[in-house]
Amino acid sequence: MTRRASETKPDFQNIYTAYNEKIRRYLTRLVGEADSDDVTQEVFLKVNAGLSDFRGDSSPSTWIYRIATNAALDYKRKSVKGLEDRIEDVGLTDDSACEEDMAADLSISPERQLIRKEMNDCIKGIVDGLSENYRTVLILSDLEELTNSEIAEVLDISLETVKIRLHRARARLKKELEHHCSFYKDDRNELACDRKVPSIKFLK
Repeated sequence: MTRRASETKPDFQNIYTAYNEKIRRYLTRLVGEADSDDVTQEVFLKVNAGLSDFRGDSSPSTWIYRIATNAALDYKRKSVKGLEDRIEDVGLTDDSACEEDMAADLSISPERQLIRKEMNDCIKGIVDGLSENYRTVLILSDLEELTNSEIAEVLDISLETVKIRLHRARARLKKELEHHCSFYKDDRNELACDRKVPSIKFLK
């Protein structure tokens, strides 16, 4: 007996409830906290518009992550173009927002805040420095915990390509972390890191 289309199509409200926070978190890693809300809203508008054409060839999860990934890439391309258009009008960078974030948690000592910020900046800078292909596949695998097959569907690439990119991305990340950071356990037995200072060779 054939089920009615309304019984086979995912319900938008159920999808939104199940995936909104996951997709927001994912997009925060791709486009940053400041813009994640806008891109998330755009993603679910596209999800809602596309539900009528969703045929179930892939799981709702991989379908939604594919829409989110494409939306993030489109957003970053537009941001770069917009920056190029406005570059002559850009003034001095305002660091006040960063200082406010550091002081937000008053229960942490200034020293701990500084150590935590330096460690986060160090690691984030290295991850952000990876190529788009490597960074996206790492986030989908290690943070979003998608399987290799799901990642292949999301990115519309072969399973073998996913495996190759993951291997190379992890190797590059490990190499960069070892090159730029020294990790250790602090007096609270919490992981911390110091950025390595480049050695200076003096000529005799």
